[in-house]
Amino acid sequence: MKQPNKGSLPREPRATWMRRAARYLREWPARHGRTVQDQMIRGASYGVGSGAVSLLVVWFEARH
Repeated sequence: MKQPNKGSLPREPRATWMRRAARYLREWPARHGRTVQDQMIRGASYGVGSGAVSLLVVWFEARH
């Protein structure tokens, strides 16, 4: 059987890691005031807006 390195921590089972991640996502709204989906939509809209402004600036610079 393979021995772990002397100073390494034992690996956590996958199910435990996934339970911790699920709990973290469930507790997100209480800490941040919005759901994960709302936060993702908000980030995407900022990205789209930033891209649109950049496109307008490039278009304006090319025309003048």
